[in-house]
Amino acid sequence: MQEGNLSLIQMAKISSALYDYQLNPKLFYVSILTSPTTGGVTASFGMLGDIIIAEPNAYIAFAGKRVIEQTLNKTVPEGSQVAEYLFQKGLFDLIVPRNLLKSVLSELFKLHAFFPLNQKSSKIK
Repeated sequence: MQEGNLSLIQMAKISSALYDYQLNPKLFYVSILTSPTTGGVTASFGMLGDIIIAEPNAYIAFAGKRVIEQTLNKTVPEGSQVAEYLFQKGLFDLIVPRNLLKSVLSELFKLHAFFPLNQKSSKIK
């Protein structure tokens, strides 16, 4: 995908709408990163979830290896744009295979219904 002006504007609009969505403590946003997840998705709404889930061995990056190497004149280490490495660095919350995704999401939504993510109500008065 070429990220021209219109797609960049669209990313900002989606991120803004997501901000409004997340103001409601009853709502819950889960980002699921599949392979490949790159560019604008990584730079915007893909990383704004309350919970961020990636699939095993997913390629997740802001820019591709070749682009980074040509721009910075540095070698990108092998595996540094793979889900397991990025999980160790704290980029997202879970790595879940697709065959288990439905049950994991079900548990997350049940847990959220029991403990809503409301920052204001969690403060001690």
